[in-house]
Amino acid sequence: MTSELTGLLRGGHALRVDSTPRPDPPARLRREPVSDQLFARLRDQILTGRIAPGDPLPSERDLATDYGVNRHAVREAVKRLQQCRLIEVFQGGRTRALDWRRTAGLDLVVDVRGPLDAISVPGVVHDALEMRVCIGADAARLCALRGSADQRAAIVAEANAYAELGPDLMELSIADVAWWRLIIEGCGNLAYLLSFNSLVYGAIAMEEPPLDLRSAELLDVEAHRALAERIARQDASAAERLARELLSRSVPELVEKVEPASAR
Repeated sequence: MTSELTGLLRGGHALRVDSTPRPDPPARLRREPVSDQLFARLRDQILTGRIAPGDPLPSERDLATDYGVNRHAVREAVKRLQQCRLIEVFQGGRTRALDWRRTAGLDLVVDVRGPLDAISVPGVVHDALEMRVCIGADAARLCALRGSADQRAAIVAEANAYAELGPDLMELSIADVAWWRLIIEGCGNLAYLLSFNSLVYGAIAMEEPPLDLRSAELLDVEAHRALAERIARQDASAAERLARELLSRSVPELVEKVEPASAR
């Protein structure tokens, strides 16, 4: 983040020096507790197979020594691994890694913060974007069927407003999220709404996909308007198809395969 001093200098303003002594600033707090950092390291070792199903975790003492943390932090990290159903803890503190593909749930990737917590398993970004396609397409279908007249009218109005925006991808991304929120709310499915919130607010523990990956989707104004029109007409099958086509453009393996919805 640019400091105030740098901002003033870049802006060309004169800077008046204040010679009044000031107290030393407090020491900066670490962004992530050490227990969270240890959890992320052990989690990724389990997810990538470095700690295989059935393998024991190192002892509490060894983990504390290897990572330079206290044993309380180790216990917190182990407890979190257990809550995510990545390990099984036996009486006496013995642990065993579980087959996470059979035991873990969405709580593994939800509500985790910080760059150290981004899951490093290959394909997680692709899979989250693919989930976005599935939820968005079905939400568009349900919105056409269930959405009120006011909700459908608002979706059309928002799509028309979207068409007036410039080519700035960040501006379009913000408007696109607001537009899709109307569709998700109009579909009346609470589980879809909560999943949408998790994707929008970064609660899914994955690296942020580059914005230019979504450029084909965001810049296609006519596809947004066509989808809004199908929802307004309550054409559920067409709304689902157009939503799937539009959202699929941001999934890496499909970017070059999807032809423009406006050309159909």
